[in-house]
Amino acid sequence: MCTSVNFLSTTGDYFLARTMDFDFNLDGRPVVIPRHQHFNSDAHNAGYDTKLAFVGAGKNIGSYILVDGVNEKGLSGAALYFSDEAQYSDQPQSHKTNLASHEVLNWILGNAESCADLANQLGDLNVVNSPIKLLGQTVPLHWIVADRSGDCRVLEIKTDGIHYMTDPVGVMTNSPDFTWHLQNLSNYTELQPTPHPDRNYNGYQISSFGPGSGALGMPGDYTSVSRFIRTVFMRQYTEGVSSKNAINALSHILNSVEIPKGVKLKANGQSDYTQYRGYMDMSNLTYYMQPYDDQSISKVTMTEALMNKSVPTEFPINHSQQYQELN
Repeated sequence: MCTSVNFLSTTGDYFLARTMDFDFNLDGRPVVIPRHQHFNSDAHNAGYDTKLAFVGAGKNIGSYILVDGVNEKGLSGAALYFSDEAQYSDQPQSHKTNLASHEVLNWILGNAESCADLANQLGDLNVVNSPIKLLGQTVPLHWIVADRSGDCRVLEIKTDGIHYMTDPVGVMTNSPDFTWHLQNLSNYTELQPTPHPDRNYNGYQISSFGPGSGALGMPGDYTSVSRFIRTVFMRQYTEGVSSKNAINALSHILNSVEIPKGVKLKANGQSDYTQYRGYMDMSNLTYYMQPYDDQSISKVTMTEALMNKSVPTEFPINHSQQYQELN
């Protein structure tokens, strides 16, 4: 389970951020994938090629698989769980780019320059039911993508085919499908940052108990439905900040949906928790990572040297909380 949000700074730059919520320790870390790479595929012997460099959170499981990131053209994206909804092909198709679901984000970031460019390439895509070796099963995913122009879209693949939709609220979580989440927003039209006005009941005057009452009724649980509502509200009303302060603002927005260990247990007793938060700066081609065990934020910026290397570059991060010594 995860939450993702697109954000515009007051100085005109776009950012994409996400929480990575999972029970199995994925051990992701910042990775720069250079230009012109070939990846083997779990879906087809031919594999797939990328042309653009990108940076994001990934893991080497024979080859690098990334789950979020931003490429050299400023297109960013994130893969989120889509259980009980995602439906993929049973077989590869000739003359198509055949990928397993966990390979789609690499392909997007490695080949598309914008959301519109991706739309032109989706006709060549065939996602095949192919398990990822790390988990031993096909991963049900959908994807949020955003670019420097402010275009933000959601990609879902269901029984009736590919759905590539504009995301007008800049937020995505998990199942149900994205259209359902947009419709569900209509149940929360009363949410506002200011108190509701006084009411009069047959001459009896009542007032709210103070600031914050405008958000009464906002769901506080960790379901995807509630996280979607909370994040849309936080994104809408968080005070605007410059690009310099955007990562800080996004960290505060995601605080409302971060899941501590132990508060969300699955039926098997395992804890589903926020393993890290990732932040993507589409203008400066920078990836920020904030792991669960260290709330300090690490950053990696793509350089020409990194983008032109022959092999990916991995950046280990600290998993012990760092403190600023004041005395």
